[in-house]
Parts: sequence; C-alpha cells; structure tokens
Amino acid sequence: MPEVDLDFPRAWLEFTDPADPEQVFRCDLTWLTSSWTCIFGQGCQGIYSTAPESGCCTLGAHFSDADDEERVATWVDRLDDSLWQRRSEALTAKGRVSRKRWTEVEDGERKTRVVDGACIFHNDRGFPGGYGCALHALALREEVHFVETKPDVCWQLPIRRTFREVERTDGSTYTEVSIGEYDRRGWGPGGHDLDWYCSGNTEAHVGAEPVYLSNATELITLMGQPSYDVLAAHCQARLASRDRTARHPASPDPR
Repeated sequence: MPEVDLDFPRAWLEFTDPADPEQVFRCDLTWLTSSWTCIFGQGCQGIYSTAPESGCCTLGAHFSDADDEERVATWVDRLDDSLWQRRSEALTAKGRVSRKRWTEVEDGERKTRVVDGACIFHNDRGFPGGYGCALHALALREEVHFVETKPDVCWQLPIRRTFREVERTDGSTYTEVSIGEYDRRGWGPGGHDLDWYCSGNTEAHVGAEPVYLSNATELITLMGQPSYDVLAAHCQARLASRDRTARHPASPDPR
C-alpha cells in the first residue's frame, strides 16, 4: 500500500494564538505527529515519472508575494558556479546574474524559471557542488536554515498554512489559521495527475522524529514561537499517550 487515500479520520487541535487573541490556530495533529520525512535522493520518485531525479522541483517555484521574491533574490546574488549548476543560464551578455533570467511569469504569476525540465536552481545528480537545490546548498554553506534562502513554497512543502475568516454566532470574528498536510489537493486540480506524491506515501513515512520536531523551524516560522510551544506540548502528550486513534495511515503503527 504505497499511497493511502486522501480522506481518513484526523485529530485536530484548536487554540487561540498566545500572541494574537484575534487569531485561532487549527492544527492537524494526525499529520504533525506522523513519521513523514523528505526522502529526496533517497527513494523519492518525483512528482512526474519522466523526471524522477528532480523530485517536486519539476515545475519551478511560485513566489508567495513580492517580499518572498526579494528575499530569495538577495541569496541568489551570493550563489556561484561551485553551488549552482545552471548559473550560466541566468547570466546576461555582460556576465551578470539577472533576475529576468532566473524568473518567469506563468498564468500571470511570478516563479522560478524552468530549465532542462526542472527549476533553474535544481542541480543534477553528479554535479560537484551537490545534488538538489542550489539554494539549499547555499544555506548549508552559509550555516543558516534553508527557510531563509529558499522560496516560501519550497521550505513549507508539505506543510500547508491556510487562512479563513470565521464569524461566531454572536457576530464576533477571528482569523482561523490552519496548519496541516499539503496533500495532492494542495496543488489544485492538477495534483491528482501527479505520478507520485510523498505526503501520503508509506515510503516517506520513515522519519526518526515526528513532523512537529523534524520541521520545528518551519513551524516556528509559520506560527511564531509561543504558538509552536502550545502545539508541541499537545503533540508530545498525544504521542506519550500512545493514542492510535486518527493516526496517519501511511505511518507505521507505534505499537
């Protein structure tokens, strides 16, 4: 059973953001206590069978907003040929890296350019500077977390944060922030056409730590430290109780 169905019982936690009383977090404990881990280069089959080596980097990365693009651009300027295989594709005739050369517009949205069937920052296996994302390699070299160097969608996946305005029966309102699994449906209608996908795949549920720990930096960036602390305490309690109800079916049974 390599990939489980999209719909199954889940355990959710709701709590008011300690840093903002107008905001309520709704967190998927089933996902966050699962054993998923990224297996890029270690069994990942890629979202398309025609490009298994590029993982989920095949389509390039859409920027979440202008600030996201600007942040990434400051790090792109620090990449050199030793870390970025396709840097020459981003150079102008004068030998300078140009944002116009490493970005493109698709359906009106700005994203990283696709070159040779993958994101321009994807390095092929065998490249001396390292296989995978050049911006990830840069983070390792600069001794920073890759949440700083990579586009938002890249470091968040497969965690999904969504926002919804909710009106209570008394007429008051709050912002609901959901933190959960970025499953196939997160990609839109085309997500059902992906040849392989990791979040619900048993091959990727082999992590030594649950998601709330292995992806702690990403969650803190998405939620803030106070809210993460609340979440982590509930995740720890759930695992300590060995509660097997509404567990992720792709993860091994903790018994």
